[in-house]
Amino acid sequence: MIEKEAMYKLTYGLFVLTTKGEKDNGCIVNTVAMLTDNPKRVTVFVNKANYTEEVMRKTGLFNACVLTESAPFEVFQKFGFQSGRDVDKTSGESYPRTSNGLIYIPENVNAVISGKVVDALDYGTHTLFVAEVTEAVKLSDEKSATYEYYQQNIKSKPQTAEKPTDGKEKWVCTVCGYEHEGELPEDFICPWCNHPAEDFERVS
Repeated sequence: MIEKEAMYKLTYGLFVLTTKGEKDNGCIVNTVAMLTDNPKRVTVFVNKANYTEEVMRKTGLFNACVLTESAPFEVFQKFGFQSGRDVDKTSGESYPRTSNGLIYIPENVNAVISGKVVDALDYGTHTLFVAEVTEAVKLSDEKSATYEYYQQNIKSKPQTAEKPTDGKEKWVCTVCGYEHEGELPEDFICPWCNHPAEDFERVS
């Protein structure tokens, strides 16, 4: 048995990972970690469904913006619940840039770490990037948001879905509230937040 609540206890941080292909882009990740201190290298796991992963493989550059406990849910909606393939997540806003030319998020962030990819390993649904740190800047003393803190204090509770009246099954994503009607395949991926079928609950 694997309980989701147990996995939430792992000390993940939360980050906006920014890149630039044809346009500026970013996504939410929770798997940026120190690998070596000399040379300074980090690892980043990115879901292959994310446009950011595609751009990182092509350009080899990224910024990891460390989100703080003050980050509102809207930040996660903007960078996590929609795809850069479909929308311009930075449209209408002006962001500062690091020396690698990529944007970073200046608010609700306590540090920005720039990386240059030196290796990429395929792990099925995700790519593990190993990167050399090219720049690291502290922005504030606010506490970093952990994944557990996000689950308990930032994430909005999904709206209560109405029970279907036509006899069809209805499933609701417990992460973002997306509703799926009909049978839920085991390999189903939420089109809003990219979470798997195990994060859906049936509306009874």
